[in-house]
Amino acid sequence: MGQIDLEGLEFFAYHGHYPIEKEVGNRFILNVSIQTNCDAAGKSDRLQDALDYQKVYSLIKQEMAIPSDLLEHVATRILDKLHAELPAIDKAWVKISKMNPPMGGQIEKVSVTLSR
Repeated sequence: MGQIDLEGLEFFAYHGHYPIEKEVGNRFILNVSIQTNCDAAGKSDRLQDALDYQKVYSLIKQEMAIPSDLLEHVATRILDKLHAELPAIDKAWVKISKMNPPMGGQIEKVSVTLSR
């Protein structure tokens, strides 16, 4: 078993409950961890035997482009898409952070982490 981490994925997107968030957008940072069997790729050194990180990124990018009210919903959609498109995934974690959320004070970020 192995773990693949994609860290610091940055997107500008329109997620949020408040209308202004859907209008002006915000910066989001994602970290994704995936457990998968890496034995074949470790032995063969061939991409077709590995989990394709580029495909993981592409699937996440597609979901980030769809506006949602809640970070929980975005993270769930990402997990759904990863598991549906990449059956080699045994377990995945998605941490999504909204930078500078509009909460009436100085807050660096708010984050939600889900796994399946």
